[in-house]
Amino acid sequence: MPSLATEPSLYRAVLAWWTEHSARRGFLSAARAFAGVLWEFARDSRPARRKQRFGDVEYDWDHRVDTTSGTVGWRDRLLGMFLSPYQPTEPALFHEMLRNLNIDFCEFTFIDLGSGKGRTLLMAADYPFRRIVGVELLPELHRIAQKNISKYRSESQKCFVVESQCGDAREFVFPPEPLVLYLFNPLPESGLVQVIGNLERSLRENPRPVYVLYHNPLLEHVLAGSTLGRAGGTHQYTKYVNRSG
Repeated sequence: MPSLATEPSLYRAVLAWWTEHSARRGFLSAARAFAGVLWEFARDSRPARRKQRFGDVEYDWDHRVDTTSGTVGWRDRLLGMFLSPYQPTEPALFHEMLRNLNIDFCEFTFIDLGSGKGRTLLMAADYPFRRIVGVELLPELHRIAQKNISKYRSESQKCFVVESQCGDAREFVFPPEPLVLYLFNPLPESGLVQVIGNLERSLRENPRPVYVLYHNPLLEHVLAGSTLGRAGGTHQYTKYVNRSG
């Protein structure tokens, strides 16, 4: 898969998408899928669909931040169709996932790959993690995440070391401490394979507890084929943990 620069271009995103899909599915199937992506983008650009995207805005009203998908510009939305569409996590489900970890949060660093505008980072701050790190490819979403982090105030906040990094999740170097890794379909299959491979290599070099929360696990077979072990979940998410460390 061709590499994307830190400042992704629409051309490179489309080229990477086409290279992967045509290699895996053939030219005609990839062409039909490409037409489907453009049709879905056109449908999603209609006023009625834009209004629907504001249906996730309640969290923003409560905390005076901007994490809704309704305000994402057309270019970043189109890039998302070929990379990973931005969709903020629903708060109730996120807190359910973290409550089911049964860990001492103080010992763990929380990492969200594909952190978008940073909603998950803000919600994770309600738990006493050592620190919280988000990685977002699109500079505009990263900029908004930084603004959200700087203005976020909550009586329930327990972690105050929160940062958003602008970069490619496939090139992220996992820190050598215990981790909770959050994934909300941030990458196409080849990218997720690379990320999990990087995580496995990090675990071989520094064995330690690592939990992976995979929301909307469309590519769960990638994790199932790794050295990580499935440790529960629901139809909405799965939980994986390294078998050693």
